[in-house]
Amino acid sequence: MKSMKLKFLTMMLWVALLSGCTKQAESEAPQIDYKAQFEESDRKIGEFLDQLDNPNTPQEVKVKILCHDYPDVYKKQYMPALIEVSPKPYTERKIIVRFEKCN
Repeated sequence: MKSMKLKFLTMMLWVALLSGCTKQAESEAPQIDYKAQFEESDRKIGEFLDQLDNPNTPQEVKVKILCHDYPDVYKKQYMPALIEVSPKPYTERKIIVRFEKCN
């Protein structure tokens, strides 16, 4: 009977240790600085717009910006950061609708 209790206590100790390590690893996940992400993505979008306005920008660069770069930065960086920085007026759906109206 003592052997059974010892095994049970040992097993419970291992479970407690493992769960403690797991919780610590989860809390050490890097925090995203949404304000910095918003500012950086806003800067990139501004650069895209400057390139699109520049008459010396080659057509293939403009197509790449419009079809790939701008939508990618907008949807993956700007939009999530905007929702976190200013959650009240913005929802993902409202931002997507606004984005689609521009395209």
